[in-house]
Amino acid sequence: QVQLVESGGRLVQAGGSLRLSCAASGRTFSRYATGWFRQAPGKEREFVAAISWSESVTLTHYADSVKGRFTISRDNAKNTVYLQMNSLKPEDTAVYYCAADQDYSGSEGYEYSYWGQGTQVTVSS
Repeated sequence: QVQLVESGGRLVQAGGSLRLSCAASGRTFSRYATGWFRQAPGKEREFVAAISWSESVTLTHYADSVKGRFTISRDNAKNTVYLQMNSLKPEDTAVYYCAADQDYSGSEGYEYSYWGQGTQVTVSS
């Protein structure tokens, strides 16, 4: 089992930055791919970013809506994955969730095995 806890969400003005953290406990988190998803009120959950794990290379990919503004990274020594969010827009307002899986690092949420409880990000205009 892997337990995930997100943190770092808060109210921020448009154009500002936030860094979200996803701290994991349980099994060897460094061997899990991790994704960030978000869900705004009245909308479906959507993919934001994902990072794979590999002994040789780490791959990342992003939703088009955040490409160039958000950066996903991981610190395996701290069992933590981060989402650096810059140039925030009001439309980025949502609850942000991290998810992990041993085998999958894509954009389909249902493929991930473990989920955190989410952290609220609110961007004011």
